Amino acid sequence: MSAIIEIKNATKEFKVLNRREGLLGSIKDLVSRDYKIVRAVDNVSMTIQQGEIVGYLGPNGAGKSTTIKMMTGVLEPTSGEIIVNGNEPYRNRSRNAQDIGVVFGQRSQLWWALPLVESFRILKDIYRISDEKYDSIMKLYRSLVDIEPILHKPVRQMSLGQRTLSDILAAFLHDPKIVFLDEPTIGLDVSMKAKIRTLIQALNKERNTTVILTTHDMGDVDALCQRIIIIDKGKMLYDNDIEHLKSFFGSYRTLKIRINGDHEKLAEEIKKELPDFSVSSDEEWISVLVDEDKEKVIDVLGKLQKSHDIRDMQLDEISSEDVIKKIYEEGVS
Repeated sequence: MSAIIEIKNATKEFKVLNRREGLLGSIKDLVSRDYKIVRAVDNVSMTIQQGEIVGYLGPNGAGKSTTIKMMTGVLEPTSGEIIVNGNEPYRNRSRNAQDIGVVFGQRSQLWWALPLVESFRILKDIYRISDEKYDSIMKLYRSLVDIEPILHKPVRQMSLGQRTLSDILAAFLHDPKIVFLDEPTIGLDVSMKAKIRTLIQALNKERNTTVILTTHDMGDVDALCQRIIIIDKGKMLYDNDIEHLKSFFGSYRTLKIRINGDHEKLAEEIKKELPDFSVSSDEEWISVLVDEDKEKVIDVLGKLQKSHDIRDMQLDEISSEDVIKKIYEEGVS
């Protein structure tokens, strides 16, 4: 495999006005020169190979979007070097646009009032896709998903899942070398999420397209990503595969318990009883993340049994979601 993206010591700084409070402060801000420098991306380096699916993860405000905007050519780095498919994106935005596809949030690149097939034909002309290549990709699409029911449907009449599916198909239409996907399954039901993930995997395999995925859905990460990169406060925290990451937390187990009552309220009580543990809840289970190097699961269970009538329990290995949460909170030492 050859490198498709190379980032060396990329930094992006923004000049932000120190705003004053109140009406008088707003008037003074109009002529103020009181600025501070905010470093959104801080000395990030990475090399991504052709055909990889990479999860680019981090909490809100970590610097993910800024990095991707630099890779797509929307922003110029303050310092450092970014090479995408042999180009500096911000210097060659038109050329770079030919090599990439994007699906960002809920912003559709399709024409709202037109049937999907007409949007595809417009994109075909924009990207100067030959008839032969267009027919080939449409044949591939038909083999991967049942697109006939939506091809002649106006985008405005589609469900969220159909629109997302259509946007992903549109992003891959011109056979880009790289596709950036921002939260592609957000708001979708379980069935549509599975369909979207299968589609992304198939297009990656068939076209050897590099996929950069930003998401907060660990189901997407587990299903799609061979490698994850974690960024927080502009700095890179981790760059490796998910199994290697889990090895940092091999002593962690998730203790799941069922108790009669409101799980949300009960979880708050347990947080007070176990202040050094991470506690979460859903409709079925209350989950306690236990580091067995510090305290055994059986001892934690014993403490809980003294104050709660536990109906059922289950012990799991640490989940990918909990691993990522620990990285956000503590980093990797």
